[in-house]
Amino acid sequence: MKEFTHFDDEGKSRMVDISDKKITVREAKARGIIKMKPETLRMIMEGKVKKGDVFGVAKIAGIMGAKKTSDLIPMCHPLEITGIELDFRPLERESSIEIESRVKVTGRTGVEMEAVTAVSIAAVTIYDMCKAADREMIISDIRLIEKRGGKSGEYKRKEK
Repeated sequence: MKEFTHFDDEGKSRMVDISDKKITVREAKARGIIKMKPETLRMIMEGKVKKGDVFGVAKIAGIMGAKKTSDLIPMCHPLEITGIELDFRPLERESSIEIESRVKVTGRTGVEMEAVTAVSIAAVTIYDMCKAADREMIISDIRLIEKRGGKSGEYKRKEK
């Protein structure tokens, strides 16, 4: 098992020193799901949510969330993100929306947390915009799908 890097020799929390790491292109992809009532999904798809364009607002919120990750998670380094993509895939049969983010940076540390945060904030925004119609929505399965770059190389989750 690998060592946790955010602890010093005495077991106290620390921010990892990345000064000596090489600057490389790094990318991460994350996904999550928000499950809802079929009529809520229909309202979103038909543009009938009173608060406005659910996907448009959730996309902006997810991008902002990725950019603010270091303000939210104490040991994350502030990054100069070079690209963020956020996509929404309605799944009618499951009455849910799959959210996927792709975040890219040229830097000394990865963007896994930024990708996961983008999905999380987009999902919470969808919940906020639709909660008047459906308070039983469930946000789940937020996970890292893949990452590239850096010393540890590539990672790709085996999806079932």
